[in-house]
Amino acid sequence: MKIAIIGANGKVGKQIVKEALNKKHDVTVIVRNENQSEANKIIQKDLFDLKMSDLSNFDAVINAAAFWTPETLSDYTKSLKYLSDILSGKNIYLLIVGGTGSLFVDKEHKVQLYQTSDYPEKYRPLAAAKSESFNELLKRNDILWTYVCPPKNFDEKGKRTGKYLLRGDEFTLNDKGESYISYADFAVALIDEAEKREHNRQKISILGI
Repeated sequence: MKIAIIGANGKVGKQIVKEALNKKHDVTVIVRNENQSEANKIIQKDLFDLKMSDLSNFDAVINAAAFWTPETLSDYTKSLKYLSDILSGKNIYLLIVGGTGSLFVDKEHKVQLYQTSDYPEKYRPLAAAKSESFNELLKRNDILWTYVCPPKNFDEKGKRTGKYLLRGDEFTLNDKGESYISYADFAVALIDEAEKREHNRQKISILGI
């Protein structure tokens, strides 16, 4: 399978590249600066400079781009709209590394995790921006997409076990009472989803076992 990974120089992006290569996929990274991942195929472009001609040969596009400053938080929504417009009407699967804060904490789906009183205030603007970007996807029925959320404890240095729990759009814990997964196992789940295409136009969440 041919996979393009946007934001491949980031910590999560590098793990996704590593897992995709481990599964013997044909991987191309899309980076603004010099490639720091393990991939050998590179498109050096800003996300907002991509054209359909850059992406037309891929089976899946994984968006792991991150925007951290107050001035760029709106780029979460802008980037998803931009990519959706490019991929409109194409059989190319767009997978997005989402945000834990956008998961619902109630059965009525009225309150998201980032809206709760004990959510860390310093992360609230970031979580709100990611949640808003998801609303852009809900407007689209012309693309194939899945929004994949990590848990609260997202461990950069954790081991790859190859095992995980796949859940829906509500915040849940594993059997140990934890909201945890390693970057490596999150990447396993993401590549599995890219291969299977089982949750088209859905928000899903991933937990470690």
